[in-house]
This record gives sequence, C-alpha cells and structure tokens, in this order.
Amino acid sequence: MQLHWHTEPFLIISILGVAWLYTLLMGPLRSRFSGAPERMPWTAYNCFQTGLALAYISVASPLDQIGEQFLFSAHMVQHMILVYVCPPLMIYGLPWWLVDPLFRVKGLGLVFRKLFHPLVGGMTFSTVYTVWHIPLLYEMALQDKTIHIIEHLTMFGTGWMMLWMVFSQSKEIPISNPGVRMIGVFLLMVAQLPVFAFLTLSDAVLYPTYDWAPRIIPGFEALPDQILGGVIMKISNMVFSLSVFAYAFFTWAKHES
Repeated sequence: MQLHWHTEPFLIISILGVAWLYTLLMGPLRSRFSGAPERMPWTAYNCFQTGLALAYISVASPLDQIGEQFLFSAHMVQHMILVYVCPPLMIYGLPWWLVDPLFRVKGLGLVFRKLFHPLVGGMTFSTVYTVWHIPLLYEMALQDKTIHIIEHLTMFGTGWMMLWMVFSQSKEIPISNPGVRMIGVFLLMVAQLPVFAFLTLSDAVLYPTYDWAPRIIPGFEALPDQILGGVIMKISNMVFSLSVFAYAFFTWAKHES
C-alpha cells in the first residue's frame, strides 16, 4: 500500500487562498471594519486557521486514501473531523465585525438567515448525512472523485448550517438561546439513530468496496470495521451534543439564578 498526500493544485490553492485572505482581513485590513479591535484577535485567528488546517489534513492526508479504499471506520473518522471539529473552530474564528457587513447586504442577509436558521440547518444536515450513507450513493462517492468531493463539501457545508446556532459570533445572526441549542443537539442525536442502527445492526457488509478491499489490519474484517465506523459516528455525535447541551444548560441555569 503506497500512502500519499493529495497535492492537487486546486486543493492547495483553495486552502492557501482562504488562509491568506482571512489573514489579510484579520490583520492588515482589520482597521477598515467598524468595531474591529486595535490588536489582532489571536484566539479567533488561531481557531479559524486550525479548523482550516484540520480540514486539509482530513481530505488530503493518507487518512483519505485509507478511508476511500480500505477501511470504513477511517472514512467515518474523516467525516467526523469535517462535521464536528472544523466547522466549530472556523465559525468561532469569524468575529462579528468581519461577517456582519456581509449579512447586512440586502438579499444576501436574508439568504444567510434562512440557511443558518436552527431548524433549517439541523434538518438539512441530517438529511444530507443520512442520504450519503445509502449504499448506492456511498459507493458512487468512493468510485468517482468528483462525487466524493461533492459528498465532503455538502457534509462540511451543512455542518456549518447546523452549528452556526451554537458557535456564532455574529450580532446579525447570533447564537441561539440555550433552550434552542439544547433542543437542537437533542434532535441531532435522535436524527442519527437510524444511520447508527443501519450500520451497526446489519449482519452484512453494506458497501462492497470495503468487503472486497485487502485487509490492511490482519484479522480485522469488513463487518467489524463497519460496526466500528457506526460506533465512532455515534460516540462523536453524543460527546459533541452532550457537551453543547451541558454548556447550554449551565448558561441557562446561571442566567436564571
């Protein structure tokens, strides 16, 4: 097995372009934004760039190759990074003074308000995530690079829609109140139960690619790998959701006391 990193020009240019533009806006061009601080907001900056770097690692490192050709569980780890790690860091790294001018643009602001509405974001993400695990579509993504890229972009993008209510720094489209956040993450846990059951309770390998793949871990067959992938998905979902739920409940209780 020859493991490698993806170095496609479009991917590298896209990642570096976003990192460079964000650095300019947060640094030399910061003074052009009303309300921007005099000093560089390093916490936000580091969060965004870390999220961007992890997004690159998840889709360009050997993890992508292993998940695409050999192990379903590795592919699930990749998806969990793209959904539960990168969007929170990057959203938190967007201060209100940077994003709110965009949200005030007539028409564009209305579109973002619809997309980032907790109900719309939660339902869209849950639907997209569930649909991509239908064996036919999942196999198409594994076999066709373009479809695979679309799969990752839609999961990543709808992850932003879902998590804006939790990590937003915007004043125009702010973080949701604690009650909405608690209900939202609870419904997120419930929405992933069908996929979890589909993956872990099946007595057959659902995705032929992994059934036919060489066993790179001796004795670790495709069905246990599939079950492990489902467990990784559910544990990631529960750790994330329960953490958000607990923090929202603490915030609500502190406000009420």
